[in-house]
Amino acid sequence: MSDNLLDLARNVFRLEAKAITALSDKIDSTFINTVEHIYNSKGRVVICGMGKSGHIGKKIAATLASTGTPSFFMHPSEAYHGDLGMLTDSDTVILISNSGETEEVMKLVPTLKHRKISIISITSNPESTLSRLSDYNLDIGAQDEACLLGLAPTTSTTSTLAMGDALAVCLMQKRGFKPENFALFHPGGSLGRKLLTKVRDIMVSKNLPIVSPNDGFAEILSIITKCRLGVCIVMDENRLAGIITDGDLRRALLNSEKSRFDFSAKEIMTTTPVTVDVEESAGTIESLMIKRKINELIVTENDKVVGIVQLYNVGNIT
Repeated sequence: MSDNLLDLARNVFRLEAKAITALSDKIDSTFINTVEHIYNSKGRVVICGMGKSGHIGKKIAATLASTGTPSFFMHPSEAYHGDLGMLTDSDTVILISNSGETEEVMKLVPTLKHRKISIISITSNPESTLSRLSDYNLDIGAQDEACLLGLAPTTSTTSTLAMGDALAVCLMQKRGFKPENFALFHPGGSLGRKLLTKVRDIMVSKNLPIVSPNDGFAEILSIITKCRLGVCIVMDENRLAGIITDGDLRRALLNSEKSRFDFSAKEIMTTTPVTVDVEESAGTIESLMIKRKINELIVTENDKVVGIVQLYNVGNIT
């Protein structure tokens, strides 16, 4: 029984993956024209769909809105009973209907046409009534639903969702959408907060662990222990000369051919420490620190050392 269920699940994945692959080969200049139309539009993108298509439409609207294209979902029945008044003549409406004949969706078309509001449809039948009445039709193609009965929207809704994602991603590129823009629309999420938080907001700037190049083991150990940051900054007068981590200190103790305590900062420091500007985002430096396997970074402002930031501090931004 378990094997049969696994086979069934795998078949669902195969059918839906096959449909999306076919869709990637199917899109043409109509898709490009649709992207260009939305990009050049002065209004918003309003999405309508019934049933499962409506649920997919809500997700597409949310994705568009969070990636730089003002968008919202409007239920067809509510639209037909007054919510069409929410539309402006510069808006674009995306109507989702697998068959292209959904009654509640089709009822909206005459009013949209009368107001000269652009219509984009997503259907599986380019010859359907809705497809023919649309300014742009995005054809997801006729597909076998993954449902055992071939009835429940499965493959078709996955393809529709993928079409919406493709629109959103292409519009992101057209708009030059950057992580900083994403953060402005996601201030409540961890990623948004990390991108909006600057290094200066989380760095340690007081009582920095600083030693000179000629300081010896005892001074280095004392400073690292006292400041509890796991590093000390080596400064040659006002110039950054290097960095010493507690790991550097341990390795020096194990590998030194001299007396274990007979070495200076300049002999064990890293002379080209990675630094980060005080105005850099926490999200950006987190990626850098993880990639470089660095737990602490020296923070600079106008080439002057002003602080230390730890990976721990970035990770605590939630």
